[in-house]
Amino acid sequence: MFVVAHGFTGAVDRPHVRRVARAFTRYGAVVTFSFRGHGASGGRSTVGDREVLDLAAAVRWARELGHARVGTVGFSMGGSVVLRHAALYQEATDAVVSVSAPARWYYRGTAPMRRLHWLVTRPEGRVVSRYGFRTRIHHRDWNPVPLSPVEAVPRIAPTPLLIVHGDADGYFPVDHPRMLAAAAADQGELWLEPGMGHAEHAASDALLGRIGEWVVGRAG
Repeated sequence: MFVVAHGFTGAVDRPHVRRVARAFTRYGAVVTFSFRGHGASGGRSTVGDREVLDLAAAVRWARELGHARVGTVGFSMGGSVVLRHAALYQEATDAVVSVSAPARWYYRGTAPMRRLHWLVTRPEGRVVSRYGFRTRIHHRDWNPVPLSPVEAVPRIAPTPLLIVHGDADGYFPVDHPRMLAAAAADQGELWLEPGMGHAEHAASDALLGRIGEWVVGRAG
């Protein structure tokens, strides 16, 4: 069973999210959902903080459907969420895949991330996000600041962990996946993909197939 956690401004009905879900159906059952504030989902996005509760609910539902083995696969914001979920909910999942995730919060080192911070932190940015991307963002700052991805990674063991990142990612350069891999040490695996950009849009069908095979091999 795969539970797919989409990236920021994604949603269950977006074509790139549906493509990922279809790819994984070759390897098992798939649960998809929209994070809070995204698409038709209620509430407002906290950009990776309380979204861990949304993922926890999806994983619980997968278990209630009778699936004994569950792997979570997250992209970008969803990639950070699957890491924190695995750290905070010990033994909730049997394998974790984080694709194109940041290692640390508040990163503004690339132009796309500076634009994203404008969307999140400025009232006019949140209006653009609501009407342009169908994503409603909460106006409050994080308080407290959630556990960062790189802090979460050491707490995931012994659950198998795969970190996937493109060396042409325009949002988060390769120091992010390398930080995550270093934090995982021998308990994690890093795939640094040549020529790959960011998240679902950049994940080729071949890569999704390799991820599907990896999850089946680890989660069963």
